[in-house]
Amino acid sequence: MQSEDTRNLVLAVVIILAMMIGYQLLIAKHVAPQPDTRAQQNVATGADSASAPAIAGPDLGAAPAAVPEDRTAVLARGDRVTIKSPRLNGSVRLEGGRLDDLTLVGYRQTIKKDSPDVVLLAPAGTAAPYYVDFGWQNVQGGSVAVPDATTVWQAGGDVLSPGKPLTLTWDNGQGLVFSRIYTVDDNYMISVTDTVENTTGAAVSLQPYGAINRVGIPETVKSAIVHEGFLGVFHETLEHESYDDLKEDAQEGKLKDDRQAFRKASTGGWLGITDKYWLVAYVPDQKQTFNGWFDYRNAGGRDVFRSLHTGAQTVVPAGGSASTAGRLFAGAKETKLIDAYEEQYGIVMFDRAIDWGWFYFLARPVFWLLELLKGWVGNFGLAILAITVVIKLAFFQLANKSYIAMGKMRKLAPKMTAIRERLKDDPVKQREEVMKLYQTEKVNPVAGCLPILVQIPVFIALYQVLMVSIEMRHAPFYGWVHDLSGQDPLLITNLFGLIPWQPPSFLAIGLWAAIMGVTMYVQQQLNPPPPDPIQAKVFQFLPLIFIFLFASFPVGLVIYWTWNNLLTIAQQWVIMKRHGAFEEST
Repeated sequence: MQSEDTRNLVLAVVIILAMMIGYQLLIAKHVAPQPDTRAQQNVATGADSASAPAIAGPDLGAAPAAVPEDRTAVLARGDRVTIKSPRLNGSVRLEGGRLDDLTLVGYRQTIKKDSPDVVLLAPAGTAAPYYVDFGWQNVQGGSVAVPDATTVWQAGGDVLSPGKPLTLTWDNGQGLVFSRIYTVDDNYMISVTDTVENTTGAAVSLQPYGAINRVGIPETVKSAIVHEGFLGVFHETLEHESYDDLKEDAQEGKLKDDRQAFRKASTGGWLGITDKYWLVAYVPDQKQTFNGWFDYRNAGGRDVFRSLHTGAQTVVPAGGSASTAGRLFAGAKETKLIDAYEEQYGIVMFDRAIDWGWFYFLARPVFWLLELLKGWVGNFGLAILAITVVIKLAFFQLANKSYIAMGKMRKLAPKMTAIRERLKDDPVKQREEVMKLYQTEKVNPVAGCLPILVQIPVFIALYQVLMVSIEMRHAPFYGWVHDLSGQDPLLITNLFGLIPWQPPSFLAIGLWAAIMGVTMYVQQQLNPPPPDPIQAKVFQFLPLIFIFLFASFPVGLVIYWTWNNLLTIAQQWVIMKRHGAFEEST
């Protein structure tokens, strides 16, 4: 029979492994289960959700370019108006009035200093088109000419920048004059106002729409804890659909009309397409009802994803006008900025654009504390070390009781071994004697596991922060660590770069992971030894297992765990030494 202490500790390890691996690989969603909305539609007053908008153009109605061109060459063709702001560079294409060219100022594609800025939006014809359309469509059998992807707008300026709006106009030649005003702030919010002036003698019914279009599946993190793909909030419920899931459902015939994965009406909310760090999302007037669609099609062998929205049907009276207004967020998912926009514009649950996970209530305070400490110490790596100390202090009394209990268990090891040898043929009596020994010595065998179990949510919350917060992206530490959110670049499996070979991911063992394994082994030696030789040998492999497991984690998390182990070793050794655990257990 295995010892109670060993069994409990092994159980704790199994729980940790199961939670970490399951959290990373098996969890499909981080929101409460919702009724299946596929092939369904919820109709709300003021918006028409009878069918998806018939938005089509040369880039969506026909197949995307079979042979992509260089982005610079595509941008050189056609008339454009420059976008220039402190955080965004790009242009508006006058043909279609389309937003299809944006780069993020200050965010590099890699950690190299000469790396180009991150490209967020790219025009049709390039390798990875990603763009946003706005417009009007006819309703109730109307047939008036409305602007589409081929419409050439007239620009009222040569640049769009903060404090300098851009006005586009187009006359359909039938008595309707369309205008669009783009404004941009100092960060990533672009306001869009579409107006129709009706100079005819009859009213016209139109409906505003918008489409965020993406061609091809981008390189993703392939993790269940990171939102990538479609994302939106409808009726204060977060909805998420990954690229792969949507494509697979389309191939299996699960989508409505072979296209729509999701269709829903909502008052307030937002919708768009997200990457791990970047987001393009339409934010309607939060008091108005809109309809949202997540849409997929295969065109010319390429995957086309669209996040669509329509507003309420609008009657433009004879001699009158009508307008619709909304906002487009196109930029980096910076926590403080997302929170500020949520408060400024009353955007429902906009903070959920960042996937803080199940332990949202812990992840946000952990992030806040990390940023606070970073402001004090000047480095996120040092902030991780500092927050580890804070966490250790928070659990100090619990850990002390645990280590005292473990010290007692270590002192009891010889007596427990003697009981098992004496009663090895009577397991029932053996168990009774061991329990009686626990009661006599006032030892709780479970107490040693409590610090590990209690810290699991904190560990996962910190993991989430390091994985999803853009503030950690390319955040340097000291030595060879230049990105705390990435894997350790210094690998022992290729002799720290001396061998010109990039190991596969399961063999990419970084130096920090190896150090973590050593500290875990040292900590393991302080725990009560397993009496069963087979268990003892198996137990010795746990540090090695954790080395491989942690190798794929963000190096910032490995640094945290290593430093936590070192602090635990010091605390545990002092307490157990004080209670004579080492002298009396030998």
